[in-house]
This record gives sequence, structure tokens and C-alpha cells, in this order.
Amino acid sequence: MAVIKEPSFRESVDIMFNQAVALMDLPPGIEEKIRVCNSTYTVRFGVRLRGQMHTFTGYRSVHSEHMEPVKGGIRYALAVDQDEVEALAALMTFKCALVEAPFGGSKGGLCIDPRQWEEHELEQITRRFAFELVKRDLINPSQNVPAPDMGTGEREMAWIADTYRRMNTTDINGNACVTGKPAHAGGIQGRVEATGRGVQYALREFFRHPEDVKAANLSGTLDGKRVIVQGLGNVGYHAAKFLQEEDGSRIIGIIERDGALYNPDGLNVEKVREWIVKHGGVSGYPDATHHAEGGAVLEEECDILIPAALEGVINMGNAERIKAPLIIEAANGPVTAGADDILRKKGTVIIPDMYANAGGVTVSYFEWVKNLSHIRFGRMQRRQEEARHELIVKELERLDDFLGDKWSMTPDFKAQYLRGAGELELVRSGLDDTMRTAYQAISSMWHSRDDVRDLRTAAYLVAIGRVAGSYTAKGL
Repeated sequence: MAVIKEPSFRESVDIMFNQAVALMDLPPGIEEKIRVCNSTYTVRFGVRLRGQMHTFTGYRSVHSEHMEPVKGGIRYALAVDQDEVEALAALMTFKCALVEAPFGGSKGGLCIDPRQWEEHELEQITRRFAFELVKRDLINPSQNVPAPDMGTGEREMAWIADTYRRMNTTDINGNACVTGKPAHAGGIQGRVEATGRGVQYALREFFRHPEDVKAANLSGTLDGKRVIVQGLGNVGYHAAKFLQEEDGSRIIGIIERDGALYNPDGLNVEKVREWIVKHGGVSGYPDATHHAEGGAVLEEECDILIPAALEGVINMGNAERIKAPLIIEAANGPVTAGADDILRKKGTVIIPDMYANAGGVTVSYFEWVKNLSHIRFGRMQRRQEEARHELIVKELERLDDFLGDKWSMTPDFKAQYLRGAGELELVRSGLDDTMRTAYQAISSMWHSRDDVRDLRTAAYLVAIGRVAGSYTAKGL
């Protein structure tokens, strides 16, 4: 009997792309132009550390330049290779098109385990990698703008931005060469939480569509929904925290590297996070059942499953046993193409990574705009908003005095209404609007055509259509 081979991450992206374009009437030349990765740069550089020379291999891939600059994170992981980076760059092209961020798709990676190096050593490595990319315009505010990804964060982005500015001392827009920087170093409030917040907003919008909720055999709202999260890193932590604290969802399972926690009554996300930071894993956490084999908790009954860490965690080997009726892909490529086919036939609804984790690039777009405009959001209009609101409050207070006991303002109304929107509120508003409109486009595509079988195919159709339109506008 022939063994069915599990598709790799890159093969999964290609399979899903092919399934979408088969439903489109694209000229063959445009289809191929969108399919292929424009270029991939591989660099091997040396850094003298611990008394000897160490050689590191890094990549920066540009999938599509239908819009510039191109955008995409830099990840630090031992598993990084050219295929992975090119597949992620392709996803970035479609992700940006889907949420209407004016970028092409790119991605970078460095073959390194950041946990094996001290902070000062990581800084040397990062700055040298940045130097190699900057001198080839693979980091540039108008051509190629990286961001954090797995294994990197604000710290690494600050090092990269500083390296760029040192090499380009007269570039007034130098801060815009990278996003995801610390707020005090040219970043934007709300960027750290952005991808997890985007997952929350995506789920909220999903539950505003009764027809889609019904397709997942669910009902009601997010309140009380049982959620299992795989990976309590930046994305999984923020998604779980916001769903628990703001939407009333019950986080019943958390899966980490050293096993999983399960409690049908719910876990306190903040306490679990604190335990992981202190102890390096979930083992020993007191208020839950610990499973040494974390993968088993993926298969527990729940309403919503959030894979938020690694590629391919839901595959042909376990897809049949996944019980969640709704999966939202907070990570890139957590469901393989083979598993996707199995789950779809079971009736599982999957909110695809291309849309679900686009909160990061959306807020990165806001940061890039902030850096180019050289002014923080809200600085010009916030006090003017407060002054206009003050006029209304004064009229209400006058009415309050006139009516006496018959009517009064709700407690705290005045303080809440008078407060003008600052940068964080504006960022969250922009992200919410982006996630809403993008989902509406996907859902509309899903339900308007009989040959569109799921949200993933719908998302690819919307995104590829926009990329094709951009190429056509260029005269290609």
C-alpha cells in the first residue's frame, strides 16, 4: 500500500495557491508571476565570539514587488531554510494584499538558536546580519522593511534600526527601515500585542456572521467558549489573555514545549504566563492537570483551537482526531495541506493564517506611516476632540441641573467621554477596522460562489485578485 507523503510547509502553500488559481481566470503569465518568488539572498557571515570565529547562515527572500517596500519578519530558528523563508514570503504577499497594506511580500531568517547566546553576543550577530542586508538594500525604508518574527522582538529590531542609521546617516526616514521597534525608539504603542489582538478581533468578526458560526456548528458569542491554545509565546499569550479578560472565553488548555496544561474549568492565562517565565515551562503548575505529551491536548474537545506557535502541528497524522469545530491559525502554516483537506471534509471551519495573524503587519504598517510622518498618532487632534466633547458634557450638565432627580449622567461617563483618543486607542481602532473589512471580503467570497469551499480558498482568491490587479495596473 502506497504511503501518502505529508506535504512540507512550502508544498502546502503551493497546493493552496494552486487550488485557488484553478478557480480564477488569470492570464497564464500573470499567474506564474504571482506564483514565483522573485529573489532570495543567502548570506554566510562570520562573527568572532567566545575566542573563535562562528559562521552563521541567513536569508532574505522577496516574493513580490507589485508594491514597494516589501514587508516581512526576520525569524531566528535552527530550522530556517530557503524553502521555509520563500513560503513565508509568499504568505506575506497575500497577507498584505488581503488587509490592504501597501506592501509586497518578503521574509528573512537566521539559522540560530537565540537561547544559546548571551545578549551581547546576539547583538553582535544581529548587527552583522543587518549590515549584510543593509548594504544590498534588503533593509531600506522604501524597498524592504523587516519586522519581528519567531525568536526576535523589539530588542533585535532596535539593533537593526540603529545599524541602518549608522550606515545611512543622512536618511531622514531611517527609523522606517524596520518595524516592531520599542515605543521609545521609534516604535508604536500596541505593536507587541498586535498579532494576538488581531486574532481576538478576527474571532469577534467571525461571530458577527451567524451563517459562518452555524457552519462551524457553534452558536452565540465568544462568551463561555472553550478555547485551547498551542503556544503561549507573544501571539498565543495575548490572544488568550484578551479572549479571557475581555470576551469571557474559557481557556481550558495551554500547550507548551514541555507538555500541556488542561483544566475544564479554565486556566488563569496571566498566572500560567508568569509560571512559564519563572520556571521555563508549564511543568509543575499547580492548578491544572499536566500532560507530558502536549499533542494529546490538541485533540481534546473544545469550541476553538488556536495553534499559535509552530508550522505543521496539525497534520495528516492527527487531523482525524482533532475535535475542535473552529480552528484559527494564529501561527503561520500550523495546518498542513493534507490536514486541511481532512478537516474540511469533517466540517471543521478554519480561519486561515493569511488573515488570522495579519494583526502584526497591519500595526507594522501604522508604525511605518508614523515613522515617515515623524509625528505620533493623536498628537494633532486629541485635545481638539476633548474640547468638542467638553461642549456636549457642559450641555448635559446643564440638563442635569434643570431636571434634578429625574435624570442624571451615568457615573464615569464624563471622564470616559472627555478622554480623546491617544496612539494606542487609534492603533486598536485601525486594527479592528482592518480585521473587520478583511473578514467581510473573505466571507462574502466564500458565500457568493458555490465552488469556493472554505475560508482559506476565499482568502487566497481575494488576495491573489488584488495582486493581479496591481500587476495589471503596472501594465504587465
